[in-house]
Amino acid sequence: MIQAIGLTSIPRKEQRSAVDNVSFEAHAGRVTALLGAPGAGKTTVLRLMLELQRGRGITYFRGRPLHRIAHPAHEVGVLLGDVPGHPARSVRGHLRMLCAASGLPARRADEVLEAVGLVSLRDERLGTLSRGMDRRLGLACALLPDPHTLVLDDPARGLAVAERRWLYDMLREHAAQGGTVLCGTADPKEAARFADHVITLDAGRIAADQWAADFARTRLRPRVAVRSPHAARLSVLLAQQARSTQRSVEVVREGGNRLCVYGSTCAEVGETAFRHGIVVHQLADEIGDMGPGAGADAQPQQASESQPSAETGPQPGPNTEPEPEPDPEADPESEPNPEPEPNSDPNPCPEPEAAATPDPDPDPDPEPETATPAPASPGADPAASIPPESSPDAPDDDASQAAPPQQQPTTPRTTPPAPRPATVTLPPPILVRPAPTPLRPVRYEIRRAAGVATGYIVGACVLAVSALTAVLLARIGHTPQPRLLAAWPVELPLPPAALGAGLLGALAFGDEFRHPALAADRGTVPRRLGLLTAKLFVASLTALALAVLTVGCTAELLYLVYGSELVALPADWPALTAGWLALVTGCAWAGVLAAGVFRSTTAGLAAVVAVPLLVVPAVHKITEGPSLRGPRPFAGRLADGLPLRRTFGGEQHLEALLRLLAQPVGGAMALSVLALLCAYAFTGLRSRVR
Repeated sequence: MIQAIGLTSIPRKEQRSAVDNVSFEAHAGRVTALLGAPGAGKTTVLRLMLELQRGRGITYFRGRPLHRIAHPAHEVGVLLGDVPGHPARSVRGHLRMLCAASGLPARRADEVLEAVGLVSLRDERLGTLSRGMDRRLGLACALLPDPHTLVLDDPARGLAVAERRWLYDMLREHAAQGGTVLCGTADPKEAARFADHVITLDAGRIAADQWAADFARTRLRPRVAVRSPHAARLSVLLAQQARSTQRSVEVVREGGNRLCVYGSTCAEVGETAFRHGIVVHQLADEIGDMGPGAGADAQPQQASESQPSAETGPQPGPNTEPEPEPDPEADPESEPNPEPEPNSDPNPCPEPEAAATPDPDPDPDPEPETATPAPASPGADPAASIPPESSPDAPDDDASQAAPPQQQPTTPRTTPPAPRPATVTLPPPILVRPAPTPLRPVRYEIRRAAGVATGYIVGACVLAVSALTAVLLARIGHTPQPRLLAAWPVELPLPPAALGAGLLGALAFGDEFRHPALAADRGTVPRRLGLLTAKLFVASLTALALAVLTVGCTAELLYLVYGSELVALPADWPALTAGWLALVTGCAWAGVLAAGVFRSTTAGLAAVVAVPLLVVPAVHKITEGPSLRGPRPFAGRLADGLPLRRTFGGEQHLEALLRLLAQPVGGAMALSVLALLCAYAFTGLRSRVR
């Protein structure tokens, strides 16, 4: 169950709030539609509920706000648009990556793919999916952790008829199994077909909160659409005929040559036009939308009646006389909430004449609706009479599927939902969830990095550029052997391997912000310590592998081209190896942290390049400049200040490490990584405080 209380958005400067004091409930086992025109505030309400946007108010999901739930994805499945995944990642790889993030076994991805019908497309890339297949994948991502609640923002927008029918059947099946579904939509006819409970938004406020039967009765009215070059004359003739027969017929001129006739049928309008020789270009049945405020007048009375009836049953009161309940006299073979008319006749043929009333004024009550030539029973629900041809995007569901199962506003919580079609199946439920382990974010990061070809392409480019650079440096000469093996010209601030490691590290967080697969229900990439540690660990392994492969490839190529004299092992190879690995790993860490702080891959790579260009000269001036305490450089002062002196050789390794840190590049890299780590921690604390 969802309970939204006082949701209000923060206005921008002098503008009014997009959402103002919105409160409603969405019950378990039912599909709730959040209806509103574009700009009414549907998306803002959903973002406020999911705490993706700052504002006032609170939303409880089964009694707990979202920030109090340890694993929000296990409670709420979210689909707010297209799937935020890397376009080069495969469908199966994307779901397996999310399985690793949620601690689920990899077979769960195959189960969900089979449920949503994407088994044949599991190896397709996300960027090649059509709109319908993308929505299926989005629903699969929402259903992956087996959540109790589904929150969707206009999921059927742009879908074909068959895709809409399948999507709504999946939502009804989820609700039939005890889940809660909240779905935003802009089409009132669509809401009447698939929803049990309709909440109408207008200008950021709730205009109506109704069950589907009352919504269809008060807002949707059947009408006849007519197009004729003599629309004005036909309008006058229809009005005269209605007055002569004392029938309630409303003719609305909608500009040009179009008329909308309420309270009549296509046969009667066509006969009138034929008798008077009027040419008709269009004559069709439609369902008219009376606007968001159509059911607002009856809403407070309906809400006051529904509360006591859920606990003590129907009770007579002063407010119940204007709207008598026809349930005891209803036909048991009709729909769950029949709305019989006072003058209705059991025979559906003379139905237009039976609804005669001397009042010619338009009335949103069901009397004009009986004039539709629907072959259904007189007690049928108005939502069931919505023709599939009324909208090209609307699904052609039959009347039994389009009729909402909960039709009684007096007993909304005791009416059992109608059986849903067995054409769709949900993924099997997760009975036992695995306990959280420290390896969960590591598995996620490995699947994220290995799921696309970007890392492999960067590594291949680094190896190729390093090999060619080493051959050119050996041909030119005057290059020390350590720089030759690392393919590091003196003119470049960093070797290609270090730049490649920094780029891969920057991609670790840059892709998270560019394709936020983990931020579908959080709004931003989570700044958890486990995720940061996993990214630093995987980036370190990648950097070490790249450094070793670079030296190995350049040494092998130099040996093949120039012989063994250029690849001889130097005497101080341990210190050189440690410095080389530390440099490449430090660049990878700097890229990860800078991309996490500045939320951009470009900013992460720029921070890596800025270390030798900006930080190294500053550190060089500080460490090698004149000191008041003595002429010795900073490295010598560090060696003299060792607190422990070991005689068995350990001092040599410690001094080598200190010399490495005392070098301008090593000290600059250490200071940069420390500063970026502090900045990352500060941004994480600031977002947590907000």
